[in-house]
Amino acid sequence: MVEAALAAQRSPMSKDSDAIVIGAGAAGITASIKLARTGLAVTILEARDRIGGRIFTLLDPECKAPVEFGAEFIHGRPLEIWNLLNRRKIRITEVDGDTWCVNDGQLGRCDFFSEVDQILEKMDDRKPDQSFLEFLEECCSKSNLGPPQEEAKKWALSYVSGFNAADPTRVGVHWLVKGMRAEGKIEGQRAFRAEHGYTDLIDIFQQQLNDTGVAVQKNTVVENIQWQPGRVQIVARGPKGTTTFSGSHVLITVPLGVLQARFDENAAIRFIPELPEEKQNAINNVVMGKVIRVTLRFRGRFWKDLPRMRKKSGKTMDGMSFLLSHDDWFPTWWTHEKQPFLTGWAPFHCAERLSGQSESFVVEKALQTLHRLLGVSVQELETLFEQAYCHDWQSDPFSRGAYSYGKVGGDGMEEALGRPIENTLFFAGEATDVNGHNGTVHGAIASGERAAAEMLAVLGKGKSSKLKMRSSE
Repeated sequence: MVEAALAAQRSPMSKDSDAIVIGAGAAGITASIKLARTGLAVTILEARDRIGGRIFTLLDPECKAPVEFGAEFIHGRPLEIWNLLNRRKIRITEVDGDTWCVNDGQLGRCDFFSEVDQILEKMDDRKPDQSFLEFLEECCSKSNLGPPQEEAKKWALSYVSGFNAADPTRVGVHWLVKGMRAEGKIEGQRAFRAEHGYTDLIDIFQQQLNDTGVAVQKNTVVENIQWQPGRVQIVARGPKGTTTFSGSHVLITVPLGVLQARFDENAAIRFIPELPEEKQNAINNVVMGKVIRVTLRFRGRFWKDLPRMRKKSGKTMDGMSFLLSHDDWFPTWWTHEKQPFLTGWAPFHCAERLSGQSESFVVEKALQTLHRLLGVSVQELETLFEQAYCHDWQSDPFSRGAYSYGKVGGDGMEEALGRPIENTLFFAGEATDVNGHNGTVHGAIASGERAAAEMLAVLGKGKSSKLKMRSSE
C-alpha cells in the first residue's frame, strides 16, 4: 500500500538532493554541514522563519546587548562549541559573581552548596532505578535530619527540578548520575557566555551552511512522512503550497515534543506507516521538560544597592550572578554582567501555571516575585521596568517544551530514540545524545555528528541515490 502511494505521487524531478534533513536546530545544521562537506547535496526543511531552533537570540535596541529566548549558557568546556568559537577568536566570558538566596523571607548569601553536593553524591546507578523524589525520601528521611540538612534537601529538590526542568517524581536517578558524570568531564559546573550570546554560534553555522552549499527551506512545515525501507516521501506545507520531497534517506532532528505530539495536533508529523514499537516506546520514555523564562530590562541595576536593611559593612548585591529561592512562580533569577537585565526562570510546575498565559500576565507574576524576594515595592518595580522578552516554548508547536530528561527505568532510551530505522529514517537532537549531555547545545551538536556518520556509512561518501522534490501549488 505504501509503495503504491509513493509511486502514485512521483512527478518529474525539479531539484536534486542527496540528503534531506528535517529541522535547522543545532543537530540538523551540524549533520547537514558534515554531510555536505563530503560532496553530498543537502536540503534542510525548517518550519520556522529562522535557523537555530531552541537557540533564539535578539539584540536589545536600547542596550545593544544580546537577549536569549532559549539556550543561554555554555555549560563547561564542551569542544563541540569551544572549538567553533575559538577558531573565530570569539571572546568567551565565564559567568562569575555571588549567588544569593531567599530563605524564610530572608535575603542573604547562599551557604548550602556543599550539603547539596553531599546529597547528590549519594545517588547510585548500580542500584535499581528510582525517581529523584523517591531517592530523596529514602536517603534523607526527616527523622535523620537536623534543620540545616532538611534545608539542603529542599535546595537539592529545587536544583534537580530547576536545572533539568524536570518533574522530581519522574526523572530517574540513573539518568541524573550519568549527566553528573558527563558534566564532571567538561567542568560542567562552570557557566560561560559568548561575546554576542548564541548569535555568535548561529553566525558560524550560517557561514558554514553557505560555504558548503546546503539549501535551507524555511517556513516549510513537514506534515507527514511516508516510508518503507530505502524509500521516503515527505509532504510539507510551505509558502508556495504543498511540497513533496522523495528519496531514500532522511534525517529527523525535530524536538522530542514534536515527535510526541498526536498526528492531529498543529505542526505534528505523521509517519505512514507508524514508527516501529521500539521507537515509539523510546519516544514515550524520554520526557520533555517545561520552562518559562522572562528577561526584564530596567532603567538601571536597581539591585546593586540591595538589600536595603543590612549591616553597615554588609555586602550588597552589586556582584550578584544568581538569586535562588523556593518561590512558586519564578524561583531562579540571574543577571547579565553589567546590563540592567534580570532573567526569571520558571521550571516544571511554575511553567505549567504560566504556559499559555499572556505576556502581561507573565510580567506581572515576575514583578510580584521580585517584590517578594527583594523587598522592593511592586509600584517601584513597575516604574523601573522598561521592556520584557519572553517566549512560551511549551505552546510553540515547533518545540512543545524546553529540553528533554530521562524517565525512571528509561535506561537506554536515548540510544533507542536515536537509532536508525531500516537504514532509511535517521534521528538526531539533544534528546538522542547518549553521553549524558541531553538538554544542551553541545549534546545536540554531538548527536548531529553521530547521525551524519551513520548516514554516510549507509550512503557511501559522496555516493547515493538522488532525492527528488516537486511542488504542488
